Amino acid sequence: MSNAISFLDAPNGTREEIMRATYLALCEHGYADLTIQRIGEVFPKSKSLIYHHYDSKDELLLDLLEFVLERYEATLPAAEADGADERLRAVFDHVFAPSLSADRERFIAAMVDLRAQATHDDRYRDHFTRHDRFFRDRIADIVAEGVAEGVFEPVNADAVATSLLSTITGTMTRQVTTDGVDIAGLREQIDAYVDDALRAGSR
Repeated sequence: MSNAISFLDAPNGTREEIMRATYLALCEHGYADLTIQRIGEVFPKSKSLIYHHYDSKDELLLDLLEFVLERYEATLPAAEADGADERLRAVFDHVFAPSLSADRERFIAAMVDLRAQATHDDRYRDHFTRHDRFFRDRIADIVAEGVAEGVFEPVNADAVATSLLSTITGTMTRQVTTDGVDIAGLREQIDAYVDDALRAGSR
């Protein structure tokens, strides 16, 4: 496992063991070929425990998504940075990393695979709506903090956060579905936006 989903490195209790097995099986097989049988092959305990708690692979996967969202707030890279500008750049450092580790790439690919299910399954759509709202709100909080500090121009924090989240989501999707994404160029443009349009006194 990796720091991409480090809270599954050492699972504590049956639920976390099931979540870890589900994640590993999803990374190996993808959504379309994932079955409870394949999850059971990774699960260290009796497969009957999985059936006791879950009726289908979608119930498992939706619980995995909830599990990740519940724990992700503590791992946000901006949490320890000082000041709104540094916090925002820390988010960019994480998203626009020059290269992805194999584990992080698998994690992003798994999330993109599950996000695709939201096109025809309202349960996944509901989750990713809440997932996106969570991250948009965190980015908006950083921007609003910067406005209050006088670091950023008096912008609409929600609108800025929505735009940045769309860029971040698109970048992560492209990283695992296409080749030759110019991450360095994207980061340069994002930094230019902050320096030329968002930072106080830039206009």
